[in-house]
Amino acid sequence: MNQHTIKLWDLPTRLFHWLLLALVVGAIVSIKIGTNAAMEWHGRFGHLIFGLIVFRIVWGFVGSTYSRFWTFIPGPAAIAAYLKGRWRGVGHNPLGAMSVFALLGLVGFQAVTGLFANDEIAFSGPMRRAVSTAMSNDLSTLHRQAEWFLYGLVALHVIAVLVHTVFKRDNLITPMISGRKTVDDPAIESTKGGGWVALVIAIAVTALAMWVSSGALIPPPPPPPPAPAW
Repeated sequence: MNQHTIKLWDLPTRLFHWLLLALVVGAIVSIKIGTNAAMEWHGRFGHLIFGLIVFRIVWGFVGSTYSRFWTFIPGPAAIAAYLKGRWRGVGHNPLGAMSVFALLGLVGFQAVTGLFANDEIAFSGPMRRAVSTAMSNDLSTLHRQAEWFLYGLVALHVIAVLVHTVFKRDNLITPMISGRKTVDDPAIESTKGGGWVALVIAIAVTALAMWVSSGALIPPPPPPPPAPAW
């Protein structure tokens, strides 16, 4: 066996992973507390999650090798090979890749709908005034309903990671911390690309998206009418 250690996950990808975990936990805890102050924090967590999703989408095109979407988009042949135990590769396996895309899609959906949502009491998302009251209410309903699908996907993701780490002896957690993984195939090379220029581009696009989604381009509401002079 020609085991050697490669650089698998770049630092931005690892930071994205753990920051997303922390922010999702914060969003869940704050929504369960439910006070006005907690709802304000829920909105902040959701807005930061939106920014992280935007960053990951951009990084999926300009980041390093194994972080780019095209390197792990699962095709039918790859899925069949994995199910038969014949898949060989590093990074996200075909089923893991499907889980990643599902999580990105659902978490992104929650973050976007939350921007326009309201709780019918005191909280409104930063983009609430960009849509009608009816649309905001509809998006708020979808936001609440999708919460349970998110719990299910997160649970499946955690279970899959534990199964691979404990039973299949394929540690998925350590590489997401250290960025490195020991492989048997000498042909597998360390990840490349995703340098400073790519990082600046991803951060710039994320900052722009965060600014726009903060409601900065929405005209302020008209001032209340003056009090009548009696």
